[in-house]
Amino acid sequence: MNTAPFPVRTLWPNPDGHSVNVIDQTALPHVFRIARLTTLEEAAYAIRSMQVRGAPLIGVTAAYGLALALRQQSGGDTLENASALLEATRPTAVNLHWALARMRARLLPLPANRRADAAWEEAGRIAEEDVEQCRRIGEYGLALLEPIAGRKSGRLEIMTHCNAGGLAALNHGTAIAPVYAAFRAGIDVHVWVSETRPRNQGLLTAWELRQHGVPNTFIADNAAGLLLSRGQVDAVIVGADRVAANGDVANKIGTCLKALAAREAGVPFFVAAPRSTFDFSRAAGADIPIEERSGDELRLLHGLDEKDAGKMAGKAVRQLPSCQAVFNPAFDITLARLVTAFITERGACAATAESLLSLYPEERNA
Repeated sequence: MNTAPFPVRTLWPNPDGHSVNVIDQTALPHVFRIARLTTLEEAAYAIRSMQVRGAPLIGVTAAYGLALALRQQSGGDTLENASALLEATRPTAVNLHWALARMRARLLPLPANRRADAAWEEAGRIAEEDVEQCRRIGEYGLALLEPIAGRKSGRLEIMTHCNAGGLAALNHGTAIAPVYAAFRAGIDVHVWVSETRPRNQGLLTAWELRQHGVPNTFIADNAAGLLLSRGQVDAVIVGADRVAANGDVANKIGTCLKALAAREAGVPFFVAAPRSTFDFSRAAGADIPIEERSGDELRLLHGLDEKDAGKMAGKAVRQLPSCQAVFNPAFDITLARLVTAFITERGACAATAESLLSLYPEERNA
């Protein structure tokens, strides 16, 4: 991934085998800062505070967090206690729970004195698989975008929501991976980047696209319907934090509104996600837990003024009194009938239970 001041993944292990580095996304887009994680508690904080964000990256960070816990103490109840701490950080993103379940399955049969090294190795495998899966999502997404671009005389107009680019995974990303693939293929592509309040993760998407040289325009969330109704968008592509067995999608709050507007405008609405995001144990979106975050994410605004430019920390400005009641769900549910297709590492498919099982037949008898 192209990042300033040098190309790097969002997370990488250090040669000492006892720490990992992550891009501190709470500092972006103003400052590029690296955080070093050395303990379970630091990994849990990185997930909870959104130093790392995006379902695939959260899963990889959790895997390394478990490995760091076992570096400190491999015996006793460390494995289960560390898993419980990490699982509580972000309840909606199923990649986290998937990664921890995979880690436990690998580690539980081993004696305590072998678990630390095995955990480090397994976390590394999960990370490398994520990179490859996202690369393939880009390729399959490109196959869907090429016909749309071929029918146009002008540039291909893509709308996205939240951040599902390289910053949300180890590299490539999910929803933005097809955009990068199209850009590399020479397609004239432009991205409408939705701000995604209240965490404003669209800021990260715009920053990331600028690093890659992909033309983009930042918009207020509420401008999306106007653009779609005017025919200024050819496709909407979003990521996901969890997909139920029937194809219902949990993603960043505001996704459902874009899906509804896209359906009304006759614009395809694609959801890009790897296998770890599909939760076949949840029959429908109503079964997915929705995380509610601190009300201060609505009451306070964060940013830099002219004097802050280039500094490590910005300022918080209060827009609501502390006594003001607020409701701050982090995600919403987009019904499967609003999804044109899923883009996965195994190909694209319709948003139905049977189509998903055709891609993942191993889940039929799971």
